[in-house]
Amino acid sequence: MAKPEQCKHCQKPATIHLTQIVDNKMHQVDLCEDCPFKQGVTDPEGFSLADFLMKPPAALGARQEALRCEECGFTPADFKKTGRFGCPHCYSTFSDLLQPMLRNMHKDVVHRGKTPERARQRVDIKRQLKEREDAMAEAIAEENYEKAAEIRDEINELKKQLEAETASS
Repeated sequence: MAKPEQCKHCQKPATIHLTQIVDNKMHQVDLCEDCPFKQGVTDPEGFSLADFLMKPPAALGARQEALRCEECGFTPADFKKTGRFGCPHCYSTFSDLLQPMLRNMHKDVVHRGKTPERARQRVDIKRQLKEREDAMAEAIAEENYEKAAEIRDEINELKKQLEAETASS
C-alpha cells in the first residue's frame, strides 16, 4: 500500500490533491483539509496554484515578508512577479521558501540526473577509489600501517574492477 501524501504546509495527511498545468508543465500540491482555508483559498474557480505555492505557511509568513536579498534587494514578492531571482545570492536568502516548493514539485531538492548503468558503475568505482585513497592517506598520517596495507589491497582490487569495466565497454 502506498504511503499517503502529507500536506505541503503542515505535514498532516493530505486529502486534497491539486494539479494545474501551466506552460505545458504539471504542478501538483497535496494539502490537508484545513490549509487551503488558512491560506485564503475559498474560490476554486479563481484558484491559482502558483499563487498558492508562493503563499508561505502561516508560521513562515511574517518572517518571509521581511526577507530581502542583501545583494540585489529582491523580495519574495519580486520573485512571484517575475518568476526569477535577482542574483545567485537570492537562492540562499530564499532557501526556506524555495526548498518546500522544489520538494513539492520534484519530490526532492537534489538533482540526481540519469546515467547509463555501465557509466554509473565506473563512476561508483572511481568514487570508491577516491574514498579509499583518502582513507589510506589518513591511515598513513596516523602511522597505522596495517590498516593502510589493507586499504592498499582494496584499492588494487578496485583498480582491477575499473580496468575490467573499461575494457568491456
